[in-house]
Parts: sequence; structure tokens; C-alpha cells
Amino acid sequence: MKYFFRHFVLTACCFFSFNMVFAAENSAGRELHVGSLVGPTGIPVAYMYENPPEIENTNVTFESFASPTTLLPKMIKGETDIGFLPANAAAKVYTSSNGAILAAGISGTGTLVLISRDTSVNSFADLKGKKIAVAGQGATPEYMFRYLLAKNSIKEGPGADAVELDFSFATDKIPAELIAGRIRYAVVPEPFATVVLMKDPSIRRIIDFQKEYAGFNGHEETYPLTLIVVRKAYAQANPEIVRAFLKAYKQATEWTIANPEQSGVLVQKYTLGLSAPVVAKAIPSCHFACIDAATGRASIEKLLQIFLQFSPESIGGVLPADTFYFK
Repeated sequence: MKYFFRHFVLTACCFFSFNMVFAAENSAGRELHVGSLVGPTGIPVAYMYENPPEIENTNVTFESFASPTTLLPKMIKGETDIGFLPANAAAKVYTSSNGAILAAGISGTGTLVLISRDTSVNSFADLKGKKIAVAGQGATPEYMFRYLLAKNSIKEGPGADAVELDFSFATDKIPAELIAGRIRYAVVPEPFATVVLMKDPSIRRIIDFQKEYAGFNGHEETYPLTLIVVRKAYAQANPEIVRAFLKAYKQATEWTIANPEQSGVLVQKYTLGLSAPVVAKAIPSCHFACIDAATGRASIEKLLQIFLQFSPESIGGVLPADTFYFK
């Protein structure tokens, strides 16, 4: 499972995809091809695999992909209509492709935490002089961490008064390295934190990035980790289908949150990259959501401003225009 990656380009090669296609056998008519992701982003979609949405005169199919880099080319080619991407990736594609992909909604909000066995660390100030492994160079974990360091007036780099960010470990290797003691501190998203804590109870969640972010941006304010995206051409031709899908996805999300154990069974059944026990344990910390793009625009733009501050090229150099947000 890999959430994070440095650059998205329109000609990105498909490393591999899990060629599982699940179809809703509705009456003959229009088609809606949905690309879901293996891993935590795909957890709410498991309900839809089991209970395909009934959209009038529309045949809905699902295909799961190992990562956004394998999903994106299929959307660019017009083979997948709705998918899931990190906010910066969606913005970059929109800017570099004449608006080929739009943001339809937010499917997941912040889940980043700093985990360690070190009981002496309880705040950002306690991190000075330490090296922290970060899951996701060039993506939300890196830039959210750098943003929060700056907000806490802490320098980046080696030294007793600074914090050094370490990207030498692949994201999926960090849990094992932390458990083995080869790294002491790590910034990870869910369900990585849950996996580690289930295997080694001596490791704990030290700093909740969502609480830190809210402290600087308003009570209960959060940031999007994943967006629901749709091809512009498809959205323009079939806006009612997109709205119907979003409604169905919201229902799936609500069911998932209310039924973590049953959701875990479905995720494992459809081989979406996580075991049932991990899913059941992680769901309360995964912060799944279904927020339409217009409602979530402010939080999306706040996150993109952070990318713009530290790495403008990661979102295409500018904030997306109004037309980026599906209405």
C-alpha cells in the first residue's frame, strides 16, 4: 500500500493494477467506471463492492488500483470516470491538463500522528535535536510536518535546536523498522499507526497532527488527505450520475464508520490490501468523510496553500481556479 509519491505526470506509467472489476447490473444505459485504491482509502468503497449503488439507467463498475500512480493514467485516457487522489496530485493534474480532472469531494481527512516508544516526548518542543522518519516525501505528511514545525518556531535540519526529517525509509517499511528499534520516531498516517500499536503496545501515539493543525486554524479544523475526483468531460455530460454516486458514497462511509468489524470483513473479502482486524481497529482513527467539493473548498485550499508555501511545483505552481470544484 502506497499513498504518497513525489510527482504525478500525465504520462505516468501503470506499475500494476489489481484487475478486479465488480459491476452493478443495472438496466442497460450509461456507464460509470470507478477506480478505488487498495489500502485505507478503499475501506468505505468495500461496502459499495458488496452493495453496488443503484443509479438509474447506469451500469456501475469498480476496479481497484495499487496506488494513485496506477489509477491516474486510466482517468486521463477516459477509461475511469471517478477516482481518488491526494489533494496536491489532483490540483497538479487539473493545472497541467487544462482542467481534465475536477474535485468532486473529500473522502478522507487528516490522520497523521507521530509515534514512538519515547515517553519523554509529548510536544513539538520535545522533538528538538531528534531525527524523525516521515512517511511520504513530497506529499502531505512532509509538508504538514514542515508547516507545524514552522508554526512552533522550530528549525529543520540537524542540531540541538532543530528537527531533522528522515526520508530514507520507504513508507511501508517504517512500521517494521520502528518495532525493531532501528528508528525511534515516525510520522505516519492511519492505518500505519494502528498496525504498529497492535504489534507493539510499548509504542504510542505521541502527537496528533490534527489537533496541532486545529490549534493554529480554528477549533476542530482539519485538512483533506484524499479527494474524490471526476473526469471533467464525464461530469459535464453526466452531472446527475456524479451527484448520485456522491450520495451513495456518503451512505457507504456512514455505514463503514458505524460497522468497523463488518467493514473489515468486506475489505479482506475483496482483497483491498488490509486484514479485517486491522481495518476494524483503525476505522475510528481514519477520519473518513464525504464532503462535497463546494463545502470542502476552504479546507482544500488551506492545505494547497501549505504545498504552495513549501513546494509550488507539487500543485502545479498556483491554486486551482473556481472551475476545479465540481458543483
